[in-house]
Amino acid sequence: MPKLAANLSTLFTELEFLERFAAARAAGFRYVEYQFPYAWPAQELAQAARAAGVQVVLHNLPAGDMARGERGIACLPGRSREFRDGVERALEYASAVGCARLNCIAGLAPVDRSHFDTLVANVRHAARRLGEAGIELVIEPINTRSVPGFFLTRSAQAIDVLNAAGEANARLQYDVFHMQIMEGDLACTLERLLGRIGHIQIADVPDRHEPGTGEINFGFLLRHLDRLGYSGWVGCEYNPSGDTVAGLTWAKPYLSP
Repeated sequence: MPKLAANLSTLFTELEFLERFAAARAAGFRYVEYQFPYAWPAQELAQAARAAGVQVVLHNLPAGDMARGERGIACLPGRSREFRDGVERALEYASAVGCARLNCIAGLAPVDRSHFDTLVANVRHAARRLGEAGIELVIEPINTRSVPGFFLTRSAQAIDVLNAAGEANARLQYDVFHMQIMEGDLACTLERLLGRIGHIQIADVPDRHEPGTGEINFGFLLRHLDRLGYSGWVGCEYNPSGDTVAGLTWAKPYLSP
């Protein structure tokens, strides 16, 4: 049975962020993830998670100046010092909440050798540094419809980066929403890359709403992950089409009272 994690950056947005931990547990989630926690003190996040009785399983490294349109800096030459400082900040937050996995956002850039090499070097550094603390690094391809100009867009490209980095502590974050848009063939790709995948996220296509609102057969896909023996988490990073709890009908077989 898949271990579903509520993404608190996209679910329960009817509530203030720190209230969403308890709301997720009340809805049956034992695990949570979120995108960028840095607007809140790490200890407040840790207290909210402990009080709710949920485990934090993923959040992102700092991704540059989002207000100015940046979507990550890991592939940008000349920003490596800033990237390394971000790794240290993320490590503090992950350690405070007991999160064992951090996602590296590549950034907006042309697909060329200089950006590839920069990303490889930064992934190598982050994987080694996080490994010292027992924390895993993942990298995520993102579709170009949602984020035009994003550098890392396909699973094969991400595997090329991971192979070049050569670090066992760096793995693939496979987001079903992004990969259905960019390449499809979800079931076979998940089977082929299962040993390289450190985290999975889900949302339906085309509108990034909850499973059952679009074209992906999530009943089949989640059973397929069980058949493959996937033991990691499945992050629910979707935008509810209405009230979050009302839209969880699809998830009830997988949630704990």
